[in-house]
Amino acid sequence: MWQSIFGKSQEDEKMDSPNLQLDPFLFEQVDKASHIVALTGAGISAESGIPTFRGEEGLWKIMRPEELANFDAFMENPDRVSEWYEHRREIIDNVEPNPGHKALASMQEEFDYVTIITQNVDGLHQRAGSENVIELHGNIYRNYCVDCKKRYDYNNLRPSEGAPICDECGGYIRPDVVWFGESLPMAAVNEAEQHAASADVMFSIGTSGVVYPAAGLPRMAKSHDAYLVEINPEHTDISLIADETIRMKSGIALPELLNQYHSWKYS
Repeated sequence: MWQSIFGKSQEDEKMDSPNLQLDPFLFEQVDKASHIVALTGAGISAESGIPTFRGEEGLWKIMRPEELANFDAFMENPDRVSEWYEHRREIIDNVEPNPGHKALASMQEEFDYVTIITQNVDGLHQRAGSENVIELHGNIYRNYCVDCKKRYDYNNLRPSEGAPICDECGGYIRPDVVWFGESLPMAAVNEAEQHAASADVMFSIGTSGVVYPAAGLPRMAKSHDAYLVEINPEHTDISLIADETIRMKSGIALPELLNQYHSWKYS
């Protein structure tokens, strides 16, 4: 059932050599920054072959979110919703972190203090080597019982024909992701806001800038005098306030940014 929905989005795209010449002023800001923050959205995962939800070819153009991504839908048809998330995990299992993910992991190694905040639930940042990733919308590989709240790692779930069942209380086990009508985990939101407010440089990468509270983080950073850089092939609301905009995919822009930064710093 899900194969036809995801098939087109999994086609690999060739990333050509960039025609990008960045302003040395950006390198100066990165070089002197005590704290760099990167906010990532669905765009960076799309470059690995994971379809987005919004946009012209987004999944919500094909499917109704109220059928698959809210608690009532899950309780009404837990087997169907679980099947959907199982298929999403299969998609993620068969893709790899792209050069954008890997460049951010390299930045964490190279610079003193780099924080990654993501709206994605796929764990690709961690697979690329990033640490201490703040996940605003949860993680599709974590799960918990809707009744007793016992937590389950996906690898520890017993094989099941339909929705997995809690071995403690017999309740249904759901993915630990934020569904429509649910609040984001406040601990993650508070931590993200603290980092945004203390950022010297903030990158907004592959995010539409319309889903709050994540969309407020670049604005918060900007209001605290951070240098705001947007990396996105498309114009967004963040474009209006960004100090610098790079109209490229992150898998091209981020590695090239690091290359040009190294040339600037060590030449």
